[in-house]
Amino acid sequence: MRIAGKKVLLTGGSAGIGREIARQLRAKGAQVAITGRDKARLDAMRDEGFEAIEADLSNAHGVDALIADLGTREIDILINNAGQGVDHDFRVSLPDPDAVDACIYANLDAPIRLITALVPMLGRRPEAAIVNVTSGLAIAPRAGSPVYCATKAGLRSYTMALRAQLADTNILVVEALPPVVDTQMTARLNGNKMPPQECAAQIVDAIESDSPEANVGQVKLLRWVYSLSPALARRMMLRF
Repeated sequence: MRIAGKKVLLTGGSAGIGREIARQLRAKGAQVAITGRDKARLDAMRDEGFEAIEADLSNAHGVDALIADLGTREIDILINNAGQGVDHDFRVSLPDPDAVDACIYANLDAPIRLITALVPMLGRRPEAAIVNVTSGLAIAPRAGSPVYCATKAGLRSYTMALRAQLADTNILVVEALPPVVDTQMTARLNGNKMPPQECAAQIVDAIESDSPEANVGQVKLLRWVYSLSPALARRMMLRF
């Protein structure tokens, strides 16, 4: 897919991976509108020249408000990148069910709702793409983040089925599976973390090359292990 001239809606684009995707797409000639919740970060992106839309995608009201704001605007590429984690470890404390609901909505319901609203318009564009950012944890979960892993696994399954449904249309469906990336969400985690710039570059490359799946960084290794032995891959990841 040719990036230059494309009109992009990128959710969760004010920080981390999303911010770097926005910058790299614009450098290739795309017109990028981003969403986010943090006013200061949105203002910073506006200072960089991006259109920045305040939107809380952790509930139906916020998603519907975003869809209403978009109106009939033309979009060529929808990137569902917004997501959030949630503490859900009974070994530590009793989880907060309301926080769990917000995580599930932001990570799974919101992308499905946005796709449902925008597919008719995307289908009228000369070429279009839907990019869903899941995670290597969609392949094999870690014990400490069961809800986050479940939402990403759910979005992975949805993306695979959506790709089959849209196979004979002009809409490319891409799944991006990042490893642990150095972002605010992973600040409490130790170990090696991929720079967000590098992660974004691999995702943008997948869009340009019409790749249905972008296994980023160490996720390539996880996919290889999973292809040999799903049970081994699960045992490896459940230790964390």
